[in-house]
Amino acid sequence: MERKKAIPQDKKIVFPQEKSGLHARNRHRSRYDFPALTASSPELGPFVAENKWGDLSIDFADPQAVKALNRALLRHFYQIENWDIPADYLCPPIPGRADYIHHLADLLAGNNNGEVPQGKNIAILDIGVGANCIYPIIGLREYGWRFTASEIDEVSMAAAKKIVATNPLLTNQVRFRLQAKPPRIFDTIIRHDERYDAVLCNPPFHGSAEEAAEGSQRKRQNLGTDRRGGKSELNFGGQHNELWCEGGEEAFVERMVEESATKGNNCLWFTVLISKKTTLPLIYDALEEAGATNVKTIEMAQGQKVSRFVAWTFLTVSQQKAWVGKRWAK
Repeated sequence: MERKKAIPQDKKIVFPQEKSGLHARNRHRSRYDFPALTASSPELGPFVAENKWGDLSIDFADPQAVKALNRALLRHFYQIENWDIPADYLCPPIPGRADYIHHLADLLAGNNNGEVPQGKNIAILDIGVGANCIYPIIGLREYGWRFTASEIDEVSMAAAKKIVATNPLLTNQVRFRLQAKPPRIFDTIIRHDERYDAVLCNPPFHGSAEEAAEGSQRKRQNLGTDRRGGKSELNFGGQHNELWCEGGEEAFVERMVEESATKGNNCLWFTVLISKKTTLPLIYDALEEAGATNVKTIEMAQGQKVSRFVAWTFLTVSQQKAWVGKRWAK
């Protein structure tokens, strides 16, 4: 990659050293330290250059650059030596994914006198783990939780399994289940005798391939990288089942709430990432109808972008205390 000429120091724009809004325990609060990341992962080096403000960065419209950055972040911060995803599969922004994990930890801490429960006694179900396996990686490395990961796409599951199998820190810490009845969410995944302390899910939020492509174009415009004419390209990748489903986010979360009511005794907290603020009234109505005993909305921010996840339980306060006493005190 051709490097731009250095900009004189007195002409540079000075950016904040920390990214506003990220969780206090998020390892990615500081701006990307590209020299340190390149030292950990030399393969990132060819993608790093000075941007128009004179700072080191990468081209976030280049899927290979984004993948190299993710690989460097996972190696540098989480000691994950082997990470790869198939071409055109979702390559997620890691800081935001880490925020979900840390806020989920705080949610569980609310049942544990403010202390985050850690270790293998804490069982987490990741609905739609994806080829990247990001949530199990971060949850395991930060809190030692054990994961069950579901998926409807066999290629995604094979890639996630390979990540786990080829990294000793992850080996035998994640079990995988292929959803035999798409588009069901919990049926065939949660067995009658299983208990999960939390469910997390980052659902497809577009309603069609066209809507997903338009969303990617808006991302590139926001990044200032919308300079590629012709074919619309997804800068973070993604297969259709990762990015869109019939009815979009609204239909998915309605179905998730409906199914969760049949598994109310199997899970302490159900959670789902909500991209569109307009989806919130719909999920609140669905949860009231389903009989949820407690509903929480946890907002997360990364710079100017605001997202949130909704958490709910069907257990009473006394049942929650009994759950914690039986499972977390071991």
